[in-house]
Amino acid sequence: MSSIFGNMHFENPGFFILLLAIPLYLLWYFMKRPQRTVHITLSDTHGISPKESWRGMLRKLIPILRALGYCFLVIALARPQLSLTEEEEKAEGIDIMMIMDLSSSMLAKDFDPDRLSVSKEVATRFVDKRKFDRIGLVVFAGESFTQCPITTDHRVVKNFLSSLECGILDDGTAIGMGLASAVNRLKTSEAKSKVVILLTDGVNNAGYIKPMTAAEIAKEIGVKVYTIGVGSLGNAISPVSRRSDGRYVFGMAKVEIDEQLLKEIAGSTGGKYYRATSEDQLEQIYQEIDQLEKTEIDVTVFKRYTEKFRSFMGYALVFLLIEFLLTHVFLRRIP
Repeated sequence: MSSIFGNMHFENPGFFILLLAIPLYLLWYFMKRPQRTVHITLSDTHGISPKESWRGMLRKLIPILRALGYCFLVIALARPQLSLTEEEEKAEGIDIMMIMDLSSSMLAKDFDPDRLSVSKEVATRFVDKRKFDRIGLVVFAGESFTQCPITTDHRVVKNFLSSLECGILDDGTAIGMGLASAVNRLKTSEAKSKVVILLTDGVNNAGYIKPMTAAEIAKEIGVKVYTIGVGSLGNAISPVSRRSDGRYVFGMAKVEIDEQLLKEIAGSTGGKYYRATSEDQLEQIYQEIDQLEKTEIDVTVFKRYTEKFRSFMGYALVFLLIEFLLTHVFLRRIP
């Protein structure tokens, strides 16, 4: 047998009948109290303050503390639980593949500390906002591969984002390869909306798949591509060579981004091209994409089952301990 009070479920509600003892106890306590009080007859009460002492006021708390402790003890015996329930609610969820450029130029210092670090941080915050989306990650330089298949486990996606480094792929900028890898991951998706966010800071100069060929495939299967060009205007401190030990040598280099290509890719798929010359601009771009891509879906939300009797048992022990200390220590009667 059970009862429901709000979202609280009591496994053993029969114990609540014990609460009837509380008013009986309080009635007995206050009726018997005069019998426990010693009366002294005085011929004159002049000079005796009618003010009640602090001990007298504390003594009145004793039955209340006992009653509260008993009450919480009974609730604990009834085994309160948060029920496991499921609810249908409206949410906004789509399938998103993020493409991150890992060419050496992403280490340029026109962002603090560099383009890649900032891009990773902003992308991570974007992932946090997309609560019900399935998200995947593709990386590219001179070649491309899927770093994280599309998943609802955003913790995994963020872990992969945080671990990205330049130099793990042959250097270069194979935009077509990166886009083709992401589109391939979305071709079997049944989501109402499929989106690719492609972030790069260079010009396509590697790979055997042309960027516009990959864009045409994306259009055919209903994938919308948002492209982001990352880099300041003019020149920036960038890697210009690499030592035998793997460390990069930095120098001033011209910022070159094929904006025309990125506009064509985005335009042909119904997306949009953005240029980010600072971290704030990149943050705003992701916020705009977040607002543009909203698709309402039905989501079943499960609420976990949790035992709550320990909390009520703790309250009971606290009240009973205070009552014990008052009765046997602070307000102890000396015969």
